[in-house]
Amino acid sequence: MPDPQDKNAVIRKLWLRINERGDFPLLSNSLRTTISAMQGNDYDFTALVQVVLSDFTLTQRVIRLANSAMYMAFGGNITTVSRALMVLGMEAVGHVVLGLKLVDHFQQTGTRRIEAKMELNRTMLASHVARKVSESRDVLASEEAVVCTLMRQLGKLLCLFYLENEWNQIRDHATRENCDEELACVAVLGICFEELGEEVAERWGLPPIIREGMKMFEADPDADPDVPISGATWLQAIASFSTQVSHDMTLPSADSMARAQSLKRTALEYGKLLSVPPSVLMDIVTGMEREQESQQFIKEIDDLRMQSALAEGDAEQNIRYGLGDLRSLPSENALAPVLSMASETVLASLRLSRTIVFVRDARSNVFEAKMGLGPHTNDLLPDLRFDESFSVDVFHLAITNSIGIFIENARDPKFSAHIPAWFKRLLPDAEAFVLLPVVADNHPVALIYGDWNKVDQVRKILPHEMKALNELANELGRFFRHATTGVAAPL
Repeated sequence: MPDPQDKNAVIRKLWLRINERGDFPLLSNSLRTTISAMQGNDYDFTALVQVVLSDFTLTQRVIRLANSAMYMAFGGNITTVSRALMVLGMEAVGHVVLGLKLVDHFQQTGTRRIEAKMELNRTMLASHVARKVSESRDVLASEEAVVCTLMRQLGKLLCLFYLENEWNQIRDHATRENCDEELACVAVLGICFEELGEEVAERWGLPPIIREGMKMFEADPDADPDVPISGATWLQAIASFSTQVSHDMTLPSADSMARAQSLKRTALEYGKLLSVPPSVLMDIVTGMEREQESQQFIKEIDDLRMQSALAEGDAEQNIRYGLGDLRSLPSENALAPVLSMASETVLASLRLSRTIVFVRDARSNVFEAKMGLGPHTNDLLPDLRFDESFSVDVFHLAITNSIGIFIENARDPKFSAHIPAWFKRLLPDAEAFVLLPVVADNHPVALIYGDWNKVDQVRKILPHEMKALNELANELGRFFRHATTGVAAPL
């Protein structure tokens, strides 16, 4: 079993990362307000009205739901959110808010990772399936089913969007060991995606029915097969079914017959559990494949899959994706997440073993290692530093000339005199490395270091790739100029 300390470390790192990037507090406040409002007193009623009115999509969704056929007995023609809440009830509207706020959060994170976008589209398609299948049973249960289906993938989405380096390790481990991503996640993080999602859901204070419903469905071998499942167990089943259908509908390079057979197996497996005949489930799914909303998700995934194939090995394109993310951020953005984003872009684009960010401390004129990505890199940080005063080595050459330097063979005797002693002692396994200086107001303020520590993984950095890397480093300069601590170490 994984060490519980490892789990706690992953949760702390995730919490720090999503707070650093500035997206999470807004989502957290929305969820907190919504969950509080679902308790049902007058003050909370007003608070939930405000949450809904603050979002046009939410407003339209809630009013449309209140005017649906199921609620016509309450008068119809409902035009205000307050009246809609009275008709639908606090809990139902709360579930609508939770689902849409969660989706909106991930759509607005600004990441350009193709895999993250693909997973989000699969999750959105799964939630669409859950809504279609459960609406025939109960509109209120439908909203719960949608939220549970979205939350089912929460742990994986958080990892993809916020723990990019760890995700690369998970993917590499899965490929190397020929295992699924869930097992690889446990091997790398000491916690599976499902547990990660459950931890976050508990910290958010989501209702118990949602926290239970988002768990993977496991059939009870002692249960009476003729007794329909209900409550959280039914939510688990609908979320599992919808997630599997989304997977089936987006199988890569699968012909229509293979996809139909896979969907039929899923329908047969879950028909009795959901109290919906398999033939009806197949009719719903087949109808969805022809609907515009489902087709948009499927087309987006196909397009992203094609982009992924084209971008595989295209370092310059991936670097420029990261550069675009940096350019979209305001100059006053906190330094830590900006440097982390740049470091991760370099690491992933060049398939490096590790990256280390050195930041200049203006008080001591020393460049100190402040963050690192890659296995065991954090253990090295306290000892990694070098003085700003000039010395005849590649590190000082990089910060003096303010251009990136690529050393293709760090063990070449011809370069030995230009490799500092501290580097040989602390990073003896580096086979090749790249140095990217960051300059603000004509002064070096940071240095991004990246290396390969296996000979067979080393690759040349081509001129157009180095140009993109230099542009990335140059873009970082504006964040230092606006940092409240000037060019002093900000981390």
